[in-house]
Amino acid sequence: MTVPFEVALSVVLLTFLLLVAVLTAVVRDVLTAVVVFAAYSLGLAILWVLYRAPDVGLTEAAVGAGVTTALLLLAISRTVRPASSGVFVDRRSIRPRSLLVAAFVAGGLLLTVPALPPVGSVETPAFGPVASFYLQDTVERGIDNAVTAVLVVYRGFDTFGEVAVVFTAAVAALAVFGREVSG
Repeated sequence: MTVPFEVALSVVLLTFLLLVAVLTAVVRDVLTAVVVFAAYSLGLAILWVLYRAPDVGLTEAAVGAGVTTALLLLAISRTVRPASSGVFVDRRSIRPRSLLVAAFVAGGLLLTVPALPPVGSVETPAFGPVASFYLQDTVERGIDNAVTAVLVVYRGFDTFGEVAVVFTAAVAALAVFGREVSG
């Protein structure tokens, strides 16, 4: 039995995300943590695109991997880095209670995974009567593109929130970089 390419890629990406998330939490050097976090954000953006959510993937790539990483690197460049006593956190400084809480939350979240419909399945609610309503209503409103209608008419507040996040990140980046150039 062969595994579909999308499933194999999903497993690889999710494994990568898990590894870099743990690595981000256990590295001691701030610069290393920022670089690993940027890799996490970029991997997450690719996963969103794979799961057919390019708007979320683009926002994650722009804000998470791009602007946030640039701002953190800029902040690090303006500070004095202490001499590192190693790359990773000492195991003795990790609290067992924190690990237990993290394992409990992760386990609780993993218990909900079987209730999710398979990705792209025609059995999902999106392919039910709701989809036909959107397509029919889009035509009645005189909008040529159903995706545009969903983003603007039905998910207007969500889309406005995404635009506000990207705009705020761009303004913050311009403000910080503008000070760098002039100051």
